[in-house]
Amino acid sequence: MNSRAKALLAARAAEEKKAKDVVVLDIQHLSPLCDFFVIASGSSRIQVKAIAEIVEQRLAEAGFFLVHREGQKDAGWILLDYGDVVIHVFSEERRAFYDLERLWGDARRVETGTGQS
Repeated sequence: MNSRAKALLAARAAEEKKAKDVVVLDIQHLSPLCDFFVIASGSSRIQVKAIAEIVEQRLAEAGFFLVHREGQKDAGWILLDYGDVVIHVFSEERRAFYDLERLWGDARRVETGTGQS
């Protein structure tokens, strides 16, 4: 599975838990950090944690290993690093504050195929 397919799998998993405004950004041409960002929001700390957990579960089932996780304690922003794909799960307030879509405004948006992107 390539990095694009991995990012789409993560986006669909987030959507399973009713994540809001799921966005996949292709940053391959902008940064050597990774190929894709997946950005999603939850309406509560419990939902943010649940979204991160389902993403981890679905990617593990597909054979992918988490490289690094940040932010589990306060759950305002959980970052899941899979090397070529980085997933950001935000509370709505933190997402508005950090505004990664604006920061990475030159990135190409990738359709998730679910109509939510």
